[in-house]
Amino acid sequence: MLNDKEVALSQAAVPEDLRDRTLERWQSMPGAVRALLLTMSAAGATLAVVYIFGIVPLLDVTYYFLLMALYLPWVYLLLPAWKGENTVGIFSYVPAIAIFGLTAFMAYMGRSLVFQTWVPVQHTWQLVVAVGLYVLILEAARRAGGLIFLVIVVALSLYPIYAVYMPGMLWGPPTSLSRTISFNIFSGDAMLGVVTRVVGETIIGFLILAALLVATGAADFFLNLALALMGKARGGPAKVAVIASGFFGSLSGSIFSNVVGTGSVTIPAMKRAGFPPHYAGALEACASTGGMLMPPVMGAVAFIMADFTNTAYGVIVLAAIIPSVLYYFGLYCHVDGYAARNNIQGMPKEDLPSVRKTLIEGWPFIIVLGFLVYCLVFLRLERLAPFYASALLIALTFFRKELRIRLHHIPNIIYEIGKMLSQTIGLLLPTSFILGGLMATGVAPVIASELVRMGGDSVVPVLAIGIAVCIVFGMLGMIVAAYLMLALTLAPALEQIAGLNTLAIHMFIAYYATLAAITPPVALAAFLASRISNSDPIVTSMTAARLGIVLYFIPIFFLFEPALILQGPLYLTAIWVLANILAVIIIAGASEGRLMYVGRLRLWTRPILFVAGLLIGFPEWISTVAGLVVVGAIIALRGLSWEPDAASDGPAPRSSGLTHEPAQ
Repeated sequence: MLNDKEVALSQAAVPEDLRDRTLERWQSMPGAVRALLLTMSAAGATLAVVYIFGIVPLLDVTYYFLLMALYLPWVYLLLPAWKGENTVGIFSYVPAIAIFGLTAFMAYMGRSLVFQTWVPVQHTWQLVVAVGLYVLILEAARRAGGLIFLVIVVALSLYPIYAVYMPGMLWGPPTSLSRTISFNIFSGDAMLGVVTRVVGETIIGFLILAALLVATGAADFFLNLALALMGKARGGPAKVAVIASGFFGSLSGSIFSNVVGTGSVTIPAMKRAGFPPHYAGALEACASTGGMLMPPVMGAVAFIMADFTNTAYGVIVLAAIIPSVLYYFGLYCHVDGYAARNNIQGMPKEDLPSVRKTLIEGWPFIIVLGFLVYCLVFLRLERLAPFYASALLIALTFFRKELRIRLHHIPNIIYEIGKMLSQTIGLLLPTSFILGGLMATGVAPVIASELVRMGGDSVVPVLAIGIAVCIVFGMLGMIVAAYLMLALTLAPALEQIAGLNTLAIHMFIAYYATLAAITPPVALAAFLASRISNSDPIVTSMTAARLGIVLYFIPIFFLFEPALILQGPLYLTAIWVLANILAVIIIAGASEGRLMYVGRLRLWTRPILFVAGLLIGFPEWISTVAGLVVVGAIIALRGLSWEPDAASDGPAPRSSGLTHEPAQ
């Protein structure tokens, strides 16, 4: 566990306006309101168990609206109406009460919604309910995702109204405002469709598990484990940041909470070890971004992808293993090269926890995550697995006194469940309006067919369009929205043009939407990390793009060779994994100026090695052989292309302390 001094330092590292104010707002509410909210959160978790395990039969729409009634009010009460609303006031209570009343009413009307026509509306009161829900959910989108997110959601959700004025493939038949809003709220192709289904039937279980893991100290365990494993290695604090952020990000499923949560600890530690502020911030941004792609608990896109492609979530977990490991291995190689060039030693052994002691203290977490993977991959219990894992975690904590859940811990666990679920629903529910806007006009298949026509016999222009859309939407923090749009338009086009693997296409889209968080000029994760590291945001984002380079080319590689996501013969998987491990080492070495197990590179060799690394990793025999020949030739030219240095590869010798001041 972190000591009090480290906790204080980590909190001080986060700028005032980036700190999570939800706890302060929670504590400002009257006790009766908090008790009511806790009761609602507990009821929501119980309702999920009842529905998912089929204990009591419920209509799907009834269940969805009940979940909204129990968790959407949290959004208005925990998130401020404006920046200066530090305590909960009337502008938070009114929408909370209104959304509860409207969604509870719709839960009561569930049978009528299923068996009667609500689109278009048949009665004026139906339109009033639809408009009320639409406006309130947009307000939740503004509070949870910001003003830009709100503008994008409104523009795309109301697309059917002005689609008749759009040119070419963007044209759609004329639609009224009332029909558009009612479609967004009441249709199974919009708010009651894939996004809400995934949240209510799959994500909710994983969020409950994540809340339990956080409450029982899993975050501290993984941080200590990373310290024990990598703390004394060369550039130890940075390697700890890579591993800890991967662990924590997999549990949180949020890039930005990962940056603030682990970055407040790891960034100051990296700076004290001698890493420049911009490098520390960039590395944390990259490591946090990869957390959304790290099995077994990935981001919301992975769950939506499973539903969208009708693929077992366990298959997606397996498919994500190799790309995510290659990505984090790339970050490791970058850190090692930088530390070797700048003689940044590890942390003193006496300041680090013991691996043996850490594993003994945290063995329940390892068993639970192993059990979760077994349930997902082998038993294929997507919806049930996190509930079984939660039950196992609770049972195992009784064997460790320090981890045991006591009565006074229960309110905090219920609070964490309510907070995580409300913020997830507040961000994801509005994206279903984007889906509704595309589905209501019928433009999605038209766009797909037009992309096929534009691409002709070449997949390159279609891929370029898709990558551009992914990055633009991802830069705005709309990763789920980017995925939904391109899953409807780009994915069918790629399947028709090139006959590519369906899962590879959808993972390609998800990866490129995610990497926008570290892509300049609007690299939100890097900008956020720069606030903590007190570095220039542009320099930090440029460094993040360089450190995270693996994330840019790996999706292209597995798109053309699905064996890299375990969608092909195992012998091809083995061959191309080995080729890509070598490629990652070479690319990171070229980027940092020091090739692992070789030495310092001359400046002229670095761009050549970078290109050669890409050729080696690309799953095509001629390019791979050509890349190997180039690398072999450069390594053979010792003295001309590289020179040995004093740094030894592998763990650094025992350090007497942190010998570097933070570089400027």
